[in-house]
Amino acid sequence: MSTHGCALPRFSVIVPVYEAQAYLPEALDSVLQQSFTDLELIVVDDRSPDASGALVDEYAAADPRVRAVHLSQHTGPGGARNAGLAQARGDYLLFLDAHDTLTPGALYAVADRLKETGCPDVLAYDHARAYWTGETVRDAFAGQLAEEGPAPFALADRPGLLNGPLVVWNKAYRREFVEREGLTFPPGSHGDAPWTFPALLTAETIATLDRVCVHHRQRRRGNAVHHAHHAHHAFDVFDQYERVFAFLDAHAQARLEARPELARWRPIAFRRMVDAYFSLVTARGQLPPGTRAEFFRRARAHYRRYRTPAPRLSWRERVRHSLVRLGAHRTHWALSTARRLHHRARAAARAARRATRAALLRLHYRIQLRLPVRAHYAVFAAYGSRGHSCNPGAIEAKVRELAPHVRTAWIADPAYQHTIPTATRRVTPSSAAYWTALARAKYLVSNGNFDHRMVKRPGQLVIQTQHGTPLKRMGLDLLGRPAAARDTDFDRLLDGVDTWDFVLSSNQHSTLTWERVFPSGSGSGYTTLPYGYPRNDRFQNADAQEVARLREVLGIRPGSIAILYAPTHRDYHRDQHRPLDLARLRRRLGPRFTVLARAHHSYGAPLVTEAAAGLIDVSDHLSVESLCLASDALVTDYSSLMFDYANLDRPIVIHADDWEAYEAARGTYFDLRGFPPGAVARSEDELIDIFTSGHWRGSRSTQLRTAFRERFCPYDDGRAAERVVRHVFLGERAGLPPVRPLADRRPAPCATPLDDSR
Repeated sequence: MSTHGCALPRFSVIVPVYEAQAYLPEALDSVLQQSFTDLELIVVDDRSPDASGALVDEYAAADPRVRAVHLSQHTGPGGARNAGLAQARGDYLLFLDAHDTLTPGALYAVADRLKETGCPDVLAYDHARAYWTGETVRDAFAGQLAEEGPAPFALADRPGLLNGPLVVWNKAYRREFVEREGLTFPPGSHGDAPWTFPALLTAETIATLDRVCVHHRQRRRGNAVHHAHHAHHAFDVFDQYERVFAFLDAHAQARLEARPELARWRPIAFRRMVDAYFSLVTARGQLPPGTRAEFFRRARAHYRRYRTPAPRLSWRERVRHSLVRLGAHRTHWALSTARRLHHRARAAARAARRATRAALLRLHYRIQLRLPVRAHYAVFAAYGSRGHSCNPGAIEAKVRELAPHVRTAWIADPAYQHTIPTATRRVTPSSAAYWTALARAKYLVSNGNFDHRMVKRPGQLVIQTQHGTPLKRMGLDLLGRPAAARDTDFDRLLDGVDTWDFVLSSNQHSTLTWERVFPSGSGSGYTTLPYGYPRNDRFQNADAQEVARLREVLGIRPGSIAILYAPTHRDYHRDQHRPLDLARLRRRLGPRFTVLARAHHSYGAPLVTEAAAGLIDVSDHLSVESLCLASDALVTDYSSLMFDYANLDRPIVIHADDWEAYEAARGTYFDLRGFPPGAVARSEDELIDIFTSGHWRGSRSTQLRTAFRERFCPYDDGRAAERVVRHVFLGERAGLPPVRPLADRRPAPCATPLDDSR
């Protein structure tokens, strides 16, 4: 798709720019790097005093889809958008503020939804607030964007759309509709409401897209420039709502017979007006100093002029309406002050309670340390305080089977305690039971270090299970890599290492790495147990029935080829690295493929940002082993999951789009591109080609996987947990189950035969 020649683009994306030089490149790149390319990008320099204008010209010179518009004088966002409207040629108009970004795949999703709904006048989609910390929070309005039910529809069928953010940049507008209705932006800085009300009220057809398409940047609180800019224009909001009601009044007269439903929207507009005024007086820094009384007087005048009965107000809304109706700025100040003092008093009381509780827990722990160690008590944890999983989970289950005289407990946050077997005691972190367990359990098993305040006692055994084969650099190897080490306290790290008695290893590479990067300073050091990873026992012991059950639970269609996509985290990215447009990947692979997307647990955000057939987000699924069993192939970048997945002898594809950056920031122990477990893709298009050509399961991929398994999977034969339990918990040193050779292993069968070339 192209915008060259006489063909008109599908989308015109209009970006007004004023004092946005720091954010503009990211905003423009988010548009130009969309997988949907049938667009023009109109960037309007609103006589910006910074370098924004020069940046606009640079982008226009580099990409023919970019059209630069320079205004002779500063007009504000409304005038800049109008200038962009005058230049637009696309079928649909989209607006983007210069500090915001489009999410990957947004334009493809918008285009598909427009086609599905018959090209409506307006398509509303969702946004997420993007904070400077890297956190993104989806708007609470998302529930109004459900795609169930008839589409397109009239506003009367979904009036809740008017309760959403009154902004211009969360919708796509058909250009012919905008021209027919004569929609333009008014002057001023609060011009979104006078555009949004007419657009939604006059649109004959509307549709929704339940997908985050825009990340709306949230500035840091206390930004003086940002607040001064808004404070200077705060009183402009009165002019804008005068325009809203002028539109409603004019249309109520001119279209009473043809459009009688317009009269019903006045109560909603009135309520939104009161909310807007109240939010300005409540938010810090929105009003110039000394103008609060004047603002309340003008708000009171508007309240009386446009007052319309608004049924079913909540008690909070009734308070707001009363304060605005009375112009009670002193009462509002008194209530705000009382509320702040109340919050401070409650915060002080909470702090006092926390301090008292901490002191009591310290006393409790010291008492427990004086009591005998319980010889038949074991406590387990995984990934800090998450649920029953990973190597500790497999060992705990085997302890209950082979050593039933040992009582087991699991440390987990309340949100994960439902995953703990009923026969295992649940322990909440930082509780009295937690400190009792750390003080008195003989066996302490985890895939990370326990609380640094724990005092290891004589007679206690600490089993460090680890949770992967190291490709990336670990432990002391991060001393020279500050981007990866960040705030790591290496002294505390080594103090934890000195408590270890046993360390699990799944191959010789791991054994040598652990002993070097986690050196023990204690007299006897720790003992490495080269027994394999207990969590991988399932790969050898599961059968076809379990695989089929797992696929059914996940919603994988029968006969579908399931690809598990599981990227690792990036030390140089605060948020989830998203190099793939998963919706496009699924479309290009065709309906026979299903993509299971699993985000790294450190990010706390899903990979899938839009609902689509054959695309399933499994980020919240606790057992990655179950996901591996259910899938037919793995796509990853540099995740240690590849070493575990190789035990299944199923295809693995490496997507190494940023190897140089990853190697520079984190460092690796070998060049994965030179010794991969399968085919290697360096871009999204290469990845698609690997699957569409069948190379992902070809003979060369099989050869690479075989060599990889021989090097990294020597011990994972299905009996690793048994060897650990017999050695550590039962004290057996001889007669442990021997390791089965690779040639004799029969891993769980793949749901889709690899030689199926249909």
